[in-house]
Amino acid sequence: MTEFEGAVAIVTGGASGLGAATAALLAERGARVAVLDRDITGVPSRHLSVACDVTDAAGVDAAVAAVAAHFGVIDIVINNAGIGAAGDVAANDDDEWHRVLDVNVVGIARVTRAALPHLRQSDHAAVVNTCSIAAIVGLPNRALYSASKGAVAALTLAMAADHVREGIRVNAVTPGTADTPWVGRLLDAADDREAAAAALRARQPMGRLVTADEVANAIVYLASPHSSSTTGTLLGVDGGMQGLRIS
Repeated sequence: MTEFEGAVAIVTGGASGLGAATAALLAERGARVAVLDRDITGVPSRHLSVACDVTDAAGVDAAVAAVAAHFGVIDIVINNAGIGAAGDVAANDDDEWHRVLDVNVVGIARVTRAALPHLRQSDHAAVVNTCSIAAIVGLPNRALYSASKGAVAALTLAMAADHVREGIRVNAVTPGTADTPWVGRLLDAADDREAAAAALRARQPMGRLVTADEVANAIVYLASPHSSSTTGTLLGVDGGMQGLRIS
């Protein structure tokens, strides 16, 4: 399938995990891909790689401008850059709350804001935000992370409403617990890694973690010109966590 032939896609946080899987699939489907990440070491040479910290407004503006200058257009923005946080509402100080919200929420606003003039010129503009099941389902010890992703869900719907008449579609994926480097680090920090891994698998009705490729497929579906009537949608890729009660 080459439905993205000629299209230009930005993927933030595209050097690893969900972002890397998404960038690879977009390229396989014909897109020209720009990976924006703080560390672009190891990004495949077939992608344009641009060092970018989504908390730096000037840096974001410069990175998006560099992509536009290189390719001439920007059609798709995948806002995937994000960080995690553990603990209940008292576990993190104000600085950590500000840091996580700055990356996970304001980072999306910065990147999309910078890309908007280019998206408005596209015939099939799409924005896809990486949200989380934590935005929808209460999970223990994820207060700060859940708050940030709840904001991403609300922001996605607001952006979709703001820009639908401009021909810019805005959607999000809400993955369950995915097999990513961040989850790996979380497990490494657990007192009993295997018990923690088993608990993560058990809370998803399918009994396993979501894979990066499964999330990438959902993101690419939402970004595709074949999905031109889909906007304001939060697409679950969660192993049944949101909708199923099997015990």
